Amino acid sequence: MALRSTRTTDGGTTSSTAPPAKPAETTTTTTAPVPPGISPAGTEDEGAAAAVHPVDERLPPAKLFTTGLQHVAAMYAGVIAPPLIVGQSARLSPGELALLITASLFTAGIATLLQTLGFWKIGTRLPFVNGVSFAGVATMTAIVSQHGANGRAALPVIYGAVIVGGAFCFLAAPWFCRLLRFFPPVVSGTVITLIGLTLLPVPMGWIAENSTRGAAPRNVGVALFTLAVVLLGNRLLRGFARQVALLIGLVVGTLVAIPFGMVDAGGVQHDAVFALPSPLHFGAPRFDIAAIVSLCIVMLVSMTESTADILALGEIVDRPATQDVIARGLRADGLSTALSPFFNGFANSAFAQNIGLVAITGIRSRFVVAAGGAILFLAGLFPVIGGLVSLVPEPVLGGAGIVLFGSVAASGVRTLLKADLTDSRNVIVIGVSIGVGVVPIADPTFYDAFPTWVQTVMGSGISAGCITAVLLNLLFHHLGRTGGPSPAGDPAAETLPLGEPLGEPQPH
Repeated sequence: MALRSTRTTDGGTTSSTAPPAKPAETTTTTTAPVPPGISPAGTEDEGAAAAVHPVDERLPPAKLFTTGLQHVAAMYAGVIAPPLIVGQSARLSPGELALLITASLFTAGIATLLQTLGFWKIGTRLPFVNGVSFAGVATMTAIVSQHGANGRAALPVIYGAVIVGGAFCFLAAPWFCRLLRFFPPVVSGTVITLIGLTLLPVPMGWIAENSTRGAAPRNVGVALFTLAVVLLGNRLLRGFARQVALLIGLVVGTLVAIPFGMVDAGGVQHDAVFALPSPLHFGAPRFDIAAIVSLCIVMLVSMTESTADILALGEIVDRPATQDVIARGLRADGLSTALSPFFNGFANSAFAQNIGLVAITGIRSRFVVAAGGAILFLAGLFPVIGGLVSLVPEPVLGGAGIVLFGSVAASGVRTLLKADLTDSRNVIVIGVSIGVGVVPIADPTFYDAFPTWVQTVMGSGISAGCITAVLLNLLFHHLGRTGGPSPAGDPAAETLPLGEPLGEPQPH
């Protein structure tokens, strides 16, 4: 007699006495030798399929191009928005604004290729899209505002700070993975919310065309029409068309603005169809301590987001991210960010809307996203593309910007929900941090009597709010803590993308 163990429905086991088993009949089978590379259970194709993870799958060229183009469409609006905001703030000419846009496309392509293909200890080797980070926009526009009418002179200062911030991200990557507990959702959610709140005045300025007399009714009408097109696109369209609803709104809004004389195509006539990047077009980088501190704070926020996005993507593609993978991903962020200013680009980080696209389509190949990176790279070599984008009138940008920047704030609120909001300490962290962060929005001259470095750091709502949130989180949840789960939330919790347009619902 033998004891037989049977698993019960509640997860336990019971033992019963089983009758003696009958001797098993023996049979002789002949197995033919299996040639190398062929699975014993099937054909050569089945063996290859079993050996190749979907992340490393190589699709046919036609499908590779179309699916890569879809990733570009999903993130294109997010890539061109930061250079548009900074360029408009610096009062650049249409030609230089087009240069900023093509530079951002070019550097986003480099950053995406670094993440997907990688080399040495750089790059996640996952279908991970990188592009210009929204996190730094508020800080960069604050630096521009300090230069008054000569906003163009602020670009070398910005580029110097971005170079140092990228180097900081690259070098800090191995240690940042261990410090993530200081950036739980109560901190990262507060910062992302502040990014949205800080940027919301920008589309209002676009609609008014920065006039001190307020917005013209014509401008408001065009902006509302553009907003309506974007909203209807998100409501009525499906699949790929919904992913590009914001781009559709920009195109339709621009066409509607033509009869009102709001589109000037004169500058595009002088744009070259093809041109190699012009390194350091705005001059050699200048290294200002206050600007560097601000951008390093921004990089900490971007690193937090990228880490959460890498973890989420690893689960979606069934290749869970380890600390080593996260470190390699952050190094790619840092390297691409440090290189971007030499090609007139800005800081790069993850575009999480593309993570949702991976989940929706089920196509997990990193080479698809690499194809998207190659498309972005090539688009950066054609200035005429940037020139066409610069044709979009400011009121049209303002209408679309309400959706774009409002969704950033909404993403932050959603991240905050991952913290325990029934704990009064978290409420204090969020409330005080947002209060400090909105000071520069409520009164842009509040810090004018302070030293320049204070104006740069505290004059940006994102920098001021992030510093406040980190310090208060340390005070309430780390100093003197005796153990137990933190009500601040899990630092690895998913965060939503900065600047993600409304689109397909994100998986959870």
